[in-house]
Amino acid sequence: MSFHPVKDRTSRKRGFTMYTEKVMDHFTNPRNVGEIENASGVGTVGNAKCGDIMRIYLDIDENQIIRDVKFKTFGCGAAVATSSMATELVKGKSIYEALQVTNKAVMEALDGLPPVKVHCSLLAEEAIHAALWDYAEKHGIKIEGLEKPKSDIHEDDEEETEEY
Repeated sequence: MSFHPVKDRTSRKRGFTMYTEKVMDHFTNPRNVGEIENASGVGTVGNAKCGDIMRIYLDIDENQIIRDVKFKTFGCGAAVATSSMATELVKGKSIYEALQVTNKAVMEALDGLPPVKVHCSLLAEEAIHAALWDYAEKHGIKIEGLEKPKSDIHEDDEEETEEY
């Protein structure tokens, strides 16, 4: 695994941050970018501290399988990469399988994130949950294990800060 130094203007240390090849690939060639018209569920979350905003659109079929997923993200390269990877992880999955996608799973799928970018993976997890919540609300159903998502994710709330 190789790492790419990228000048990172959002880093607290204002220096270089090391990104994995997978992070760079999903940043420079993001998958599933865009919107879904008449989406089954849409989730928008942000981090007021760093300014990242992530919106995920889900198209869910009658069997509760995510048939398509798109995203729009305003933020740093890590935010784009985690959004892209999160969409790849939930596409074709049931709503219950999508609910199990965690920030750790997103980070592991990207071969890791620098500690100062862990909040981006938290945004991806919460955006999925927000879109699932919207779907459940629109269809009058309860998704077991799904809690009302936060709309603002603060870096101080991060439980997982170790580097992957």
